[in-house]
Amino acid sequence: MAIKSFQGPRRAQINPGDEKLIKVSDYMCTTLITFTADQSIDSVMETLIKNRISGGPVVNDKNELIGIISEGDCIKQISESRYYNMPMQNETIENYMVREVDTIDGNMNIFDAASKFLETKHRRFPIVENGKLVGQISQKDVLKAAMNFKGHTW
Repeated sequence: MAIKSFQGPRRAQINPGDEKLIKVSDYMCTTLITFTADQSIDSVMETLIKNRISGGPVVNDKNELIGIISEGDCIKQISESRYYNMPMQNETIENYMVREVDTIDGNMNIFDAASKFLETKHRRFPIVENGKLVGQISQKDVLKAAMNFKGHTW
């Protein structure tokens, strides 16, 4: 009597320890929309809307990370300018960006980065090497990495 297997084809298994090879740098975005501290709130809002992004890094002329600006930071400015009945045309993002920026190492395991997203509730983390901004990893990038390993052992 022949035994039939009803098990479908299997994907190649990831050996324990191989997941350490899945680095943030493999999934980070390196073509970034960046801002400068002297940009107006209006121009930042236009860029966020036009590019369908929720925020981005703020850099100086040496491409060093000096802050992060987000939709929430812009909304805060809108709210304050309305409350105090002050025009915001001349306002720059320098006073509204977040200066204390958490970063992630590009060599970090992507699944450790996922844990960091959960711990901090951030939507993005910049990656800095030798003081220069080299990329950014978002929650969506982590999802893309997970989809590439869908069905494998984590």
